[in-house]
Amino acid sequence: MSKQRVKWVVGNWKMHGRLADNAALLQSVAEGAGAMADAVRIGVCVPTPYLAQVQSQLAGKPLAWGVQDISTYTHGAYTGDVAAEMAVEFGATLAIVGHSERRAYHAESSELVAAKARRALEAGLTPIVCIGETLDEREAGKTEAVVGGQLDAVLNLLSVQEAARIIVAYEPVWAIGTGRSATARQAQEVHAFLRARLMQKDAALASVALLYGGSVKPENAQELFAQADIDGGLIGGASLKSQDFLAICAAAKAASHAG
Repeated sequence: MSKQRVKWVVGNWKMHGRLADNAALLQSVAEGAGAMADAVRIGVCVPTPYLAQVQSQLAGKPLAWGVQDISTYTHGAYTGDVAAEMAVEFGATLAIVGHSERRAYHAESSELVAAKARRALEAGLTPIVCIGETLDEREAGKTEAVVGGQLDAVLNLLSVQEAARIIVAYEPVWAIGTGRSATARQAQEVHAFLRARLMQKDAALASVALLYGGSVKPENAQELFAQADIDGGLIGGASLKSQDFLAICAAAKAASHAG
């Protein structure tokens, strides 16, 4: 099944960036991405204040862009929130929802994440739904229960047609920003479980892209992306270095061609 699924590589800048640095990074990534557009869908999710800059610089380029979070509301007295419709006005097509940092630091529940995913879809954005377990949960043998529950919360709220439009990113919490990545075998086992969970809802969801995130680097990207159920990556720190990010994109291209 994985041979028919498109590969994705999406950068998550997190709370990084300044105008001059962004300009140089975007230019380099856009130039390098052109040769891979036939095999890999490449995107960047940036801090909201930089959406105008990204729209201006990437217009007409083979890169998608998006935001790192959205509100469940369309408008109103919600100081500090950013509506999905606001991001769309700046050409955004992607929205990360449920990143482990949002779950941990902002106490976001799986039900809230599901609501954000639906709101993104309603606005025309593709939600990248993040799920993952902590080290304690993995060592207690709870990985499938945790990630299955996080995914189910989203699937229970969406129709099959809506669920077919999401992207799922498995990011083991113990591997995010730690330099410690899951092995390709560990990642594939969880991705295979998630694929089966999606297909339990409907066979049509077999084509939903499953990305791996968590200390993806040029050195491990090729082995990760070669796995049967890994359709690319959600890239953190390495997305801030154009050479590393493009090397990861190249690994995804190679895996796509190998398939």
